[in-house]
Amino acid sequence: MTKMIFVNLPVADVAASTAFYEAIGMEKNAAFSNDQASAMIWSDTIHFMLLGHSFYSTFTPKQIINAKTTSGMLLALGLDSRAQVDAITVAAMAAGGTELHDPEDMGFMYSRAFADLDGHGFGPFWMDPAAAANGPGQMAETAV
Repeated sequence: MTKMIFVNLPVADVAASTAFYEAIGMEKNAAFSNDQASAMIWSDTIHFMLLGHSFYSTFTPKQIINAKTTSGMLLALGLDSRAQVDAITVAAMAAGGTELHDPEDMGFMYSRAFADLDGHGFGPFWMDPAAAANGPGQMAETAV
């Protein structure tokens, strides 16, 4: 079996969060979605499970954090171009997300950051293929 990752995120409003994730380019898998959860497809091997708080609570005895005030993780999203980094960030803002900081351009890598409706942080980025293969090395020293 191919290795896969399912990122489970607690969300306050499953329908609103589903619309947000569709707006940034994910596809809903109706076979694994209902009023308590939406299965969102990012790629063949990466899926986001948007779980309403009461349903999420069935998987853990821990308190659900308020991701708008407490950081539990940041999810980096590797993309194929600077334009794709800008496009997903613009789509996130248009869908009600929050930009977390100004774009960062290090020459060999370009990134932005946004939070979804519940405050979960995402860092879309593009990295020069040579830097991705060999490490940034001197490229970081000459970054803009």
